[in-house]
Amino acid sequence: MTASADSARYDTVIRRRQTRSVRVGDLWIGSEHPVVVQSMINEDTLDIEGATAGIRRLHEAGCEIVRVTVPSLAHAKAMGEIRQRLEDTYKPVPLVADVHHNGMKIALEVAKHVDKVRINPGLFVFDKPDPNRTEFTPDEIAQIGDRITETFEPLVSLLKEQDKALRIGVNHGSLAERMLFTYGDTPLGMVESALEFIRICDRLDFHNIVVSMKASRAPVMLAAYRMMADRMDAEGFNYPLHLGVTEAGDGDYGRIKSTAGIATLLADGLGDTIRVSLTEAPEKEIPVCYAILQALGLRKTMVEYVSCPSCGRTLFNLEEVLHKVRNATAHLTGLDIAVMGCIVNGPGEMADADYGYVGKTPGVIALYRGRDEIRRVSEAEGVDALIQLIKDDGRWVDP
Repeated sequence: MTASADSARYDTVIRRRQTRSVRVGDLWIGSEHPVVVQSMINEDTLDIEGATAGIRRLHEAGCEIVRVTVPSLAHAKAMGEIRQRLEDTYKPVPLVADVHHNGMKIALEVAKHVDKVRINPGLFVFDKPDPNRTEFTPDEIAQIGDRITETFEPLVSLLKEQDKALRIGVNHGSLAERMLFTYGDTPLGMVESALEFIRICDRLDFHNIVVSMKASRAPVMLAAYRMMADRMDAEGFNYPLHLGVTEAGDGDYGRIKSTAGIATLLADGLGDTIRVSLTEAPEKEIPVCYAILQALGLRKTMVEYVSCPSCGRTLFNLEEVLHKVRNATAHLTGLDIAVMGCIVNGPGEMADADYGYVGKTPGVIALYRGRDEIRRVSEAEGVDALIQLIKDDGRWVDP
């Protein structure tokens, strides 16, 4: 079979799944808007001063939506004071409250003080698992469904009344017992868990919904999100997806694991907001998020550096020079800068770059604007000359 040249699989621009716009504070999540970056503070919400500082620190680091945990009614009430402190001492920040076990009263209280409430379908109406249970009867499943509807409807009605958002956030590790009995510990169980809550919202004509299907293993997460998107599209639910690999760990592997899951789905056109979950200070998650989005061409918030891996033809210390160029220009945004070791592949490989720094002959650097060589300078002058070229073009800003 001959492949069609216009197949979406061969497109160099990602075609995002069409989703509705959901407002969270002064931001919008959906396919008509840039993919939104979010994270979560690790301060106790009862620590008003500490939590406020944590939210501000994350927001200043580039986090666009900040999530907090509210495990009790006292925590929920504290969010009112935290929100007011932010407005008085900093600025309004889009806030999400995380509600867990049997959090009905908590959710109703905290909905007054935040822009979005996140509930976990496996825990929102929670019954302790029975180790002696062998099955769920149809009547038992129906009764649990009725309890969920009765418990969930007041929150949906309140969010609708206040024009606020809801995240239906399924976690692979916390599926309800009846879902495990019915579907097993599977992506299908995750999807059915979310759809049960989505259908309740739909019956109440509430559509300010974002959905997540998080798992700690990337293959499970990939399967769950893909299935969720297909099922929602089939049923006419065009809700945005919040992507994340939960409990990814730390260091290089945590970043690679998160990227493997998040970037794969984004490349498929799935995902409208992302969170990289690291066992590190929350603000360290933000650069990873933006790097993923930039690498895929979904957002451009930093300089894109193109550099060759170095070989025997390299005419200068490429790693050292790239470091110098990065230090001088990393504060800029929206530029592509190439640092290439020799003339053999340099101009061709960096053809899409705005500016190029190429080893021409030993001790001599050629500077390019796009595909055009502008001037040659000594290696000692190279970085300063590159900066001057950017300034001459009016594209420089002082750090």
